[in-house]
Amino acid sequence: MKQRIYDSRQQAVVDFEPIVPGEVGMYVCGPTVQSAPHIGHLRSALAYDQIRRWFEATGQRVTLIRNVTDIDDKILDNARIAQQAGGSEPWWALAYRVERDFTSAYDALGVLAPVYEPRATANIAEMVALIELLIERGHAYQALDGSASVYFDTASWPEYGALTRQRREQMEDAADSDPLTAAGKRDARDFALWKATRDGEPESASWPSPWGRGRPGWHIECSAMATRYLGEQFDIHGGGLDLRFPHHENELAQSAAAGHGFAKHWIHNGMVNTGGQKMSKSLGNSLFAHDLLAATRPIVLRYFLGSAHYRSVLEFSDSSLEEAAAAFSRIEGFLDRAASVAPSALPAPLRGAVTQADVPAAFAEALLDDFGMPQALAALHGAVRAGNIAIDEGDETALAGRAAEVVAMLDVLGLDPRAENWREGTDAGSVREQQALGTLIDGMLADRREARANKDFAASDAIRDRLTGAGVALEDSQHETRWSLT
Repeated sequence: MKQRIYDSRQQAVVDFEPIVPGEVGMYVCGPTVQSAPHIGHLRSALAYDQIRRWFEATGQRVTLIRNVTDIDDKILDNARIAQQAGGSEPWWALAYRVERDFTSAYDALGVLAPVYEPRATANIAEMVALIELLIERGHAYQALDGSASVYFDTASWPEYGALTRQRREQMEDAADSDPLTAAGKRDARDFALWKATRDGEPESASWPSPWGRGRPGWHIECSAMATRYLGEQFDIHGGGLDLRFPHHENELAQSAAAGHGFAKHWIHNGMVNTGGQKMSKSLGNSLFAHDLLAATRPIVLRYFLGSAHYRSVLEFSDSSLEEAAAAFSRIEGFLDRAASVAPSALPAPLRGAVTQADVPAAFAEALLDDFGMPQALAALHGAVRAGNIAIDEGDETALAGRAAEVVAMLDVLGLDPRAENWREGTDAGSVREQQALGTLIDGMLADRREARANKDFAASDAIRDRLTGAGVALEDSQHETRWSLT
C-alpha cells in the first residue's frame, strides 16, 4: 500500500511519491511570535510532528523546516502598546521572548525540533533577491505613491487563485482596506512584498533595499525561506487551514511567478473549536498553552491533541482532558501490568528505531491512508486489550507479541511514557516519594495476599479498607492485584 495524502490544491487524496526517493522535504509555517502560544499552535505543530515521525518509520529521511516570523505588524503593535503602558521591551526582545515560549511548549509536548528553524529577520537578503526577480519578470512593481513599498501584481499572474480555486475577480473580500497602503497599489487585490518604513516605527525594524528602507511582507518571507533551505521545488508545504488564503495562495503565486516549482503537495491541519465555536482572540475563547500544560500531564495533552484526524476540527470541552487521561491510563495500565507480570516480555523504549514492519498492519494502513490517526489509535487500543487478555490467561508468548506492537506504535506516536523526554525535568524528590509509596503499598498487598491465602478475610478486608481510605484503588484479577491513586 502506497502512502496517500490529501493534497489541498488538488482537493483529493493522492499517492505521495517524494521528489528524491527516500527523502522528504517539508516546510511548515511556524508561529508569528507576537503573543503566547495557544491550543491551535500546539495542535498544528503536533500534527506535522506525527506526520514526520510516520515518514521516518517508513524509511524516509525527513528535512522539516519550520520558520519563525519575528518581524510583523502585530509584533511592532504589541511592543508599542506595551511601551505606551510603561514597558520598555523593544520589539525584537518581545519576539524572542515569545519564541522561547513556543519552543518550551513544543518541547513539553514532545514535538521534535525541526531540522532547521529559520527566522525571518535572518533571511532579508534572500527576500530582497526574490522581490528583485519578480520585478524583473514583470510580476511586481514599486508603489505608485513613490514610497519604498513593493507589491505583487496579481493581474500579471493568470493562475492567481489556483490553490483555493478562486477567480481573481471574486476576491473583493481580500481587498486591503489600510489607507496607508491602498494608495500605492494598482489594484486592491495586490499584496505587499516589501513595506516602506512608517512614521513612528523603530529604525531597528527596517532594512535597506533597492527601493528604500523597509521590511518584508509576510508572504514573501516563507517563499524565500522555503526555497533557501529546501530548494526551488520540495515535497510538502503544510500549515493551519486558516493560512490557505491569503497567505498560502500568495506564497504559491509569487513563487510560481518567479519560476519556482515550489511545493509539490499542500496539506492543511484543521482548527480547534471550544464550546462549538472556532477559537479566536476576538471571541475571548483562546486556550493558552501554559494553562493547558498546567491542567494535565503533557503526555495526556499530546494524546488529546493528536487523537483526531489532522484535517478535522478538534473539539475541546471541559471534559476533553479527563477523557484523554482515562484513555491514556488504559495504555499505561497495560505497560505497568506487563512490566509486573513478565518484565522480559516488555521491550524497552525504542527511541525512534521503529520501522513499518514493527507495527500491526491495521496501524500502518491507517497512517498510509492520509495519516488516519483515529484508526491508528483504535489499532493501538486493540493491541492493549489483547495484551491484557494475554496477561489474564497467563499466555506470556502472546503477551510478548502484543507488548512489542504496543511499544512500537507508542514510539511512532511519541507517546511511550517511559521515554526519556517524558521523564526529563521530573522532580527527583517526587520520584523518590512515588518509589517509597509504591514500596509501602506493595508490602501491604503482599500481606493481603497472605491473609487471603490463609482465609483470614477480615484481615484482608481491613487492609483493603485502609488503602481505599488513603485514596488507593485496588483491582483484583485472577493472577494479580493492580493499584492506582484515585
